Amino acid sequence: MTDISLKGVIDMHVHSNPDIRHRAYDDFELMEAAIRVGARAIVIKTHQGITVDRAYLCNRHNELTNHGNNDFTMFGSITLNHQMGGINPYAVESGLKLGGKVVWLPTQSARNTKLKTNQPTEGCVDVFKDGKPVPELKDIFQLIKDFDVVLGTGHISPDECFRMVEAARDAGVEKIVVTHPEWWLVGMSLEDQVRIVQDYNVILEHCFAQPMGGGKYKSNLPMNLEAIKACGYKNVMVSTDGGQVENPNWEIALGQYIQFLADNGISQEEIHYMTHTIQAGLLGLED
Repeated sequence: MTDISLKGVIDMHVHSNPDIRHRAYDDFELMEAAIRVGARAIVIKTHQGITVDRAYLCNRHNELTNHGNNDFTMFGSITLNHQMGGINPYAVESGLKLGGKVVWLPTQSARNTKLKTNQPTEGCVDVFKDGKPVPELKDIFQLIKDFDVVLGTGHISPDECFRMVEAARDAGVEKIVVTHPEWWLVGMSLEDQVRIVQDYNVILEHCFAQPMGGGKYKSNLPMNLEAIKACGYKNVMVSTDGGQVENPNWEIALGQYIQFLADNGISQEEIHYMTHTIQAGLLGLED
């Protein structure tokens, strides 16, 4: 068994309180956990919209307390669900001017989510209309380019992912992450994951576990290992999508994830690349 260290790790997908769905940690508790294990950064996410102001308060608290001798940074993000006005360039512009680092396409409001969870599709946030990206995406792509931040695909379908990635690449967007393609709600096949990497050189975000209903979670780790081997470690980013009370606390989940990879033949250099290097590049940090 390899000794696992979380020193310098970066997780670009963690949920915390305040949230409509109760989370294991609030923002400050998550920050404290990250500092304890020596993490470099976390991006906090909410399906309700924006976490940029919350990240600012964490960093300010860190600066003003005795914790200030660390190099940890909390980053915020914007999720384009119905609460944010959907595909809303004004919300994106405000969020990025305030320091947001990731713009997620719709998650809970995505048509794909509604269809796969047997919910009415009225009020869903569509990213395509008449086969083309909705017009507002042109401005959002430009904002993502101007601020040099990340486009996350959210919970759109695999077919939409391919078309969205192509449209974003055509618009000059460089930093594109396919959000947890292994999750059944997204449901991208391994063959399609290989193809989207080969065709567009995107980053695949593979997360710790996925909800299966009734408060139960299924480990993604065997599928993630398979994806790393098929797609190549340079295009697979380790994230937890952590924060659920049903799962281990964030730092425990990430440690278990890294331990699993090490125990199954993934080298320390490869693990470092997937937990430090990719994220540092996306966030504009030094590795």
